[in-house]
Amino acid sequence: MYRVKLEDFEGPLDLLLFFIRRDELDIYDIPISRITDEFLSYVRLMEEIDLDGVGDFIYMASILIGIKAQMLLPQPETADGEEEIDPRRELVERLLEYMRYKEAAGELEVLQEQRGDVFTRNAAEVEELSHREGPPRLTNATVFRLISSLRRLLREEEEQVQATHTVDRVHYSVEEARDEILSRLQRNNKFGFVDSLRGAPRGRIIANFLAVLELVRVGSIRIELPDERNDFIICEPAPEVTGSAVQTSESQG
Repeated sequence: MYRVKLEDFEGPLDLLLFFIRRDELDIYDIPISRITDEFLSYVRLMEEIDLDGVGDFIYMASILIGIKAQMLLPQPETADGEEEIDPRRELVERLLEYMRYKEAAGELEVLQEQRGDVFTRNAAEVEELSHREGPPRLTNATVFRLISSLRRLLREEEEQVQATHTVDRVHYSVEEARDEILSRLQRNNKFGFVDSLRGAPRGRIIANFLAVLELVRVGSIRIELPDERNDFIICEPAPEVTGSAVQTSESQG
């Protein structure tokens, strides 16, 4: 089994916030039945592609199922003046608290970037050292967009298989998919993931998705997320700034 570990993989609360922001839902009135069903479909897909951290999602799925069951049961009568207990209240409070932490972390990140614009002695050496630490990690708030594209492609594949006939299973390796992606980038500096795999077998689709995650992690490719369609674009990596170039710009200053 090929397992992909992502350093910036978001957690289950991020997935819930992804649904809320994508569908412009009221966080105080979450359609728990719909969200639970979609959450479970994402969890099943993450288990299939063997991403790290799925256990936390399974735990959150059990919480959502419990809330969904409570909302289907008759609510106990309350005395006059008493507020009805909403089974979603604790989940909403957790989401709001998590959003506050995310906003605070974002503010700290902005301050860090501003501090990075202040140059002190040996700044060029520090920048060169950070450059050698490795490629940038997978950008936040993109993983679930990528999985959305994967779900769309797999649904199309399932419909095609049902409309035709059953074929023998063929093994597709992530290593072969990785070579295929890099080879295609040599011919074309960018292409759409969904467009490039439309009509492909399920095994090839999943192998290519895992290869994309691995190539992004090591900095061999980058991805773009256009807002106008449910697809992502695979691109060549951005040009890197070498340490010698940094040294030269400092000496000129």
